[in-house]
Amino acid sequence: MTKIVSQIIGCGSYLPERIVSNDELATRIETSDEWIRDRTGIRQRHLAADGEVTSDLATVAAQRALEHAGITGEEVDLIIVATTTPDLTFPATAVAVQANLGITQGAAFDLQAVCSGFIYGLSVADNFIKAGQSKTILVIGAETMSRIIDWEDRTTAVLFGDGAGAIVMRADNANGSGNGAQAGSNQQRGVLSTHLHSNGSLAGILCTDGGPSKSQTTGVVTMAGREVFRHAVTNLAGVLVETLDANGLTMQDVDWLIPHQANKRIIDSTIKKLGLPESRVVMTVDRHANTSSASVPLALDEAVRDGRIKSGDLILMEAMGGGLTWGAGLVRW
Repeated sequence: MTKIVSQIIGCGSYLPERIVSNDELATRIETSDEWIRDRTGIRQRHLAADGEVTSDLATVAAQRALEHAGITGEEVDLIIVATTTPDLTFPATAVAVQANLGITQGAAFDLQAVCSGFIYGLSVADNFIKAGQSKTILVIGAETMSRIIDWEDRTTAVLFGDGAGAIVMRADNANGSGNGAQAGSNQQRGVLSTHLHSNGSLAGILCTDGGPSKSQTTGVVTMAGREVFRHAVTNLAGVLVETLDANGLTMQDVDWLIPHQANKRIIDSTIKKLGLPESRVVMTVDRHANTSSASVPLALDEAVRDGRIKSGDLILMEAMGGGLTWGAGLVRW
């Protein structure tokens, strides 16, 4: 019996032109380059220009992903935009991207899981493909986090940046005749599994203090940093082990870990817990800061473009965000 699998056939990303260094931030708030680097590993972040909105970032990343895949928008039948900073309350940012790309067929919708959004989007797209409802899907993580930051609060102002990353996913037959078929059950190219979690009782430790229904404002990010750190290390290590166990693999089988780029301390603590060397971890947090749902696809695109990720590599991706939400996805490139 023919089995449908989801392959990633292209990726792309976009970072706004404006770069804000730690030293520049130190002229606005009580902080320093040394303080920020020591606690987060961040040395700079990109910020969207005035008038540059989330759909603008998402559109460029999507165009680059389509070019990388060697296809046009006419082949796309679903667009999923993971974002916590949409252009408008409605309609969805995804329909703005659809219009910008000149796509008139298929469907488009937003997905909200904050920093876990791209992993959630990967899982949703994978299941759309496996169910036979879509054949070619754009999954985009895009954020203008700078619009919901209190720039006088150094505990959050130093952490976030803006950006977008995208992938093109396509259905492929895994019956030995498709492009992705290779010898061995775990040698099939594409998405091997995804694993999602949430715990709403912890929503208050990472959230915004506003929203259209509650206060008719977007609010700004608030965070209990120590609590978030503790849950991040525990939850991320746990879901990575869960993912590997589900596929009969170990960390030694993984070629690259692409973690959510929130804080280098969180990444370091997670990989130490798992016994994974830093040389097999893709890290961009120093240059991108925390771009929420965009962080994983941004890092993925960088590692693909610079040649680190090669065909056949086993890639493990993970993220945790407000909700709390967290998840992981295992992909054979």
